[in-house]
Amino acid sequence: MSVEFEVYDETIKRTIGFRKARLDDVELVHNWMNEDHVHPFWQLNFSFERFKEHYLHALSDTHQTLYLGMVDGVVMSYWEAYWVKGDILEKSYTPKTYDQGIHLLIGEKEYLGLGYALPLLRTMVRFQFQHPATAKVVAEPDIRNEKMIHIFERCGFTPISPIQLPDKEAMLMFCERSDFEKRWKDEYKEAGL
Repeated sequence: MSVEFEVYDETIKRTIGFRKARLDDVELVHNWMNEDHVHPFWQLNFSFERFKEHYLHALSDTHQTLYLGMVDGVVMSYWEAYWVKGDILEKSYTPKTYDQGIHLLIGEKEYLGLGYALPLLRTMVRFQFQHPATAKVVAEPDIRNEKMIHIFERCGFTPISPIQLPDKEAMLMFCERSDFEKRWKDEYKEAGL
């Protein structure tokens, strides 16, 4: 199990890490997609066979990378980091070449409501900003998902406008590198970044 990015988060006193998702993770991710706190927003609560086709397509899509997020080595969340260029979202604003976007879910219910969402999101955005040409990370949470919009705002994302995507009405949100680094400069220092 090769960890792509890992930091110790002082706010939760836990190590947060991300590894690339693999084909053998499909059952786990499928189970998460069928959880009551996930399927209203992801709408991927398909049969296993249909979801596996979707997952295989996502794994082979070169404009995105799928990750599993971990807390102290325990896999508990699913992430899609993508280049906005080549994504349906590029029609919603004028993206720069290296703008990245993010989708996420906490799959394991015992991690819900315990303050993990913000540290996990902050770590993934920090990971995305490791690409030196990326100056903006974009999110488009379902407009009904007020909790997640609030977490994005706390992380440093600014709501731009509601947008209509094929599968949902979303809130377009931007996180600029300079704002993110100013907001979390102390955490960067503690993590040695």
